[in-house]
Amino acid sequence: MKQLLLVFLGGGIGSAIRFLIGKQFTFDSFHFPWATFIVNLIGSFIIGIVFGYMLVKGKIANDLFVFLVAGFCGGFTTYSAFAHESISLLKAGQTQLFLTYVLSSIFIGFFCVWLGYMATDLLF
Repeated sequence: MKQLLLVFLGGGIGSAIRFLIGKQFTFDSFHFPWATFIVNLIGSFIIGIVFGYMLVKGKIANDLFVFLVAGFCGGFTTYSAFAHESISLLKAGQTQLFLTYVLSSIFIGFFCVWLGYMATDLLF
């Protein structure tokens, strides 16, 4: 029950922050979905830090792990919005923007996870 509460709290905080970021970053003249792109990259970086910390230190408190990964990052990042926005770009005939969004999300997302791993070597 405690872990469920931690996921609930972390998810609520992550969702609220994602909502606020969405209010700040609207589509630009190219209709690039900046808000989803930004939150997914930040979430990737946070997960990289958490898992990197686990590799460096050998473990992390289970409650903190559940709060950050399943809760906060689960509520903060959004695969469903990414998928919807990608399909919307295709339906609008913006194939080049679709490819830019999808490929940059994937590759920069992987880079952010790796960067999070590397940051733990410097921080811990």
